[in-house]
Amino acid sequence: MSKIIASAAIRGAHKIIEQADDKWQQAVDKYGANEPVGFPNTAYYLPIIYGVLGTKVEKLGDMEQVIKRCKSLLPPMVKETHPMPYLAPALDAGMATLFAEELIESIRYLEEPDFYTKTEDSKDGNIWLGAADDVILRKRGIEFVDGTAPGFAAILGSAPSNDIAVNIAQELQQKNLYVFMCAESGGKRFSEQLIESGVQIGWPTRLVSFGPDVSATVFALGFAARAAMSFGGVEPGDYRKLLLYNKDRIFAFAMPLGDVTDEWYANAAGAINYGFPVIADTPIPEILPTGICTYEHVVSNVPHNKIVSRAIEVRGLKVAVTELPIPVAFGPAFEGERVRREEVYLECGGGKSQMVEWVTSKSMDEVEDGKIEVIGPDIDDVEEGAKLPLAIIVEVAGREMQEDYEPILERQIHHLINYAQGVMHIGQRDIAWLRISKSAQSKGFKLRHIGDILYAKLHQDFGRIMDKLQVKLYTEGSKVSELVAKAKETHALRDARIEGMTDEETDIYYSCTLCQSFAPSHVCTVSPERTGLCGSYNWMDCKAAYEINPTGPNQPVPKGETIDARLGQWKGVNDFIFKASRGKIDHYNFYSIINDPMTTCGCCECIAAVLPICNGVMTVNREYTAMTPCGMKFTALAGTIGGGLSTPGFVGHGKYNITQRKYLSAEGSIKRLVWMPKSLKEEIAERFNVRAKEIGIPNLLDMIADETIGTTEEEILPFLQEKGHPALTMDPIM
Repeated sequence: MSKIIASAAIRGAHKIIEQADDKWQQAVDKYGANEPVGFPNTAYYLPIIYGVLGTKVEKLGDMEQVIKRCKSLLPPMVKETHPMPYLAPALDAGMATLFAEELIESIRYLEEPDFYTKTEDSKDGNIWLGAADDVILRKRGIEFVDGTAPGFAAILGSAPSNDIAVNIAQELQQKNLYVFMCAESGGKRFSEQLIESGVQIGWPTRLVSFGPDVSATVFALGFAARAAMSFGGVEPGDYRKLLLYNKDRIFAFAMPLGDVTDEWYANAAGAINYGFPVIADTPIPEILPTGICTYEHVVSNVPHNKIVSRAIEVRGLKVAVTELPIPVAFGPAFEGERVRREEVYLECGGGKSQMVEWVTSKSMDEVEDGKIEVIGPDIDDVEEGAKLPLAIIVEVAGREMQEDYEPILERQIHHLINYAQGVMHIGQRDIAWLRISKSAQSKGFKLRHIGDILYAKLHQDFGRIMDKLQVKLYTEGSKVSELVAKAKETHALRDARIEGMTDEETDIYYSCTLCQSFAPSHVCTVSPERTGLCGSYNWMDCKAAYEINPTGPNQPVPKGETIDARLGQWKGVNDFIFKASRGKIDHYNFYSIINDPMTTCGCCECIAAVLPICNGVMTVNREYTAMTPCGMKFTALAGTIGGGLSTPGFVGHGKYNITQRKYLSAEGSIKRLVWMPKSLKEEIAERFNVRAKEIGIPNLLDMIADETIGTTEEEILPFLQEKGHPALTMDPIM
């Protein structure tokens, strides 16, 4: 390893650890050793320290042992004549640097609680987002598992110009990579350059401005550590498995732009421990032999127009980017981009005009593959700020195509259109809303390009089930009205088909084992009246997914002999889950929270728990981060039962499942619900009230307590008594 780099990294580590020690001593003197510390709304304490050392830092006093560990790892300064290898001491210095910076950043949270927004986007002019909370980790981290986001680029410093910064950022976005930004170089920061150029930053656009200082590097590497523990089954303290998981599964790299300081070198050494190489634009010493990283460790002096491709090459990342015949950039990174009112060139739907999307099957001779038509005015035919009606009709034909696949394909329209830069899409069916920006229009984007996107991507992703596809985009008012009416008829039939299904009338359920990579014993079984825990899959979706990919995670599960109809247990299901869980689980019950409930994984939308004093059940959704009446926050609940366990008294479920007839039916279904967050009540109110009326208690939702009533059983019980909640007069739940 280069003596120059090792010397600089070790010098930087000495500086950072000394800074951490000073800040810790001052904080203990001011607040006391028992003062709580941590990154808000996470279940991973300080994640690098927790993941590598297994140490839980919960209060200032816990930091003392970490400071001592940093100092024990810290090698002496490299001497002019040094006969020893440099790699191991420099890597130790890098890891100690990361520990120390986590302490520094957690003390900042204590001393300056409003320094970071703690949100997905900038807030009140503050662009520093800080550590991702568990809601963001769940939403974004799963993308590193399913390949939607293969990795991230950790950018330190700034580019020589704003234009170069924008070009680098957009190229990384097009490769589906996240961009994590921190540190300053030459009086500028990369995130500030993007903002000055009118680029939207934040988690939705994958341009994440963690913090202004180099110490914010730990938010990027901490995210990687949490991904390994959350989705890779890595136990805290198993540092070897954690680092190997990141080397093999998280395709990340560091990209310092500008003069590299000793502190930057120290952070680079920390990143190399993870298998993340360093690609720089300045002529720093290189480390080309392989070792810890897959290929080279440090590559330097790379031109800005080649730095992204070189970084991907060095990291060993295989990125598949489909070239589309459209004039704007395209990729998942643009899905969260907004087109604000003042930026709009053309608007369709959203209450301003009619808009509908409809995928429908046709016979083979009715579809001309690749044909794209715009019937009515296109963008060039209207003035800036215009509003047009729009019907996007996708007609498909194929030997394997079925009506059941239509909603699967239709669901893709939303995110595929959103992948186009400068185009915003919200909603589906007949409540869709489209905005095309002035920037996209100026580059030549037209409505027909929506057809190009849908044709290319639907063929690429679903070519097995269809042979032909054509797209028609109507912008004539009378024709759009006619198509809206026809589409609504089809959508109503689809809903009735799903709503009318019961568990009793089908002999086949479907499995989902997508989450076994991080919950090995978890097997989700989806029935018509029990949707998947993540909320993303219902029975119809699983059936279609199996038809599309017969070897995928959604497999048919014959019910077999009924063992207990009330609890929801069948011999065929038991046989399947025993095999799929590799012998860890031999049975569970679909409809019970008390008697051997279904296993739960970390991706569940909600977790229900028994409240014995209230003789009922509470449920809490992931977005709610405060305390609940069962004495645990969502993160604690997920950490306790979310590893693929069947835990009596607790069960994970989807939001939609709450209003299905079989929801906890063994214990009395929704009549047992006594508490849920106010936001969740509002979200499911329409469907819940239909179910409540169906069981003869139309005002049941008003009887259910929320956090405005209390967050302990003792606080909510008087409210339940006052309202006459039915759970209080039911048989004892336990």
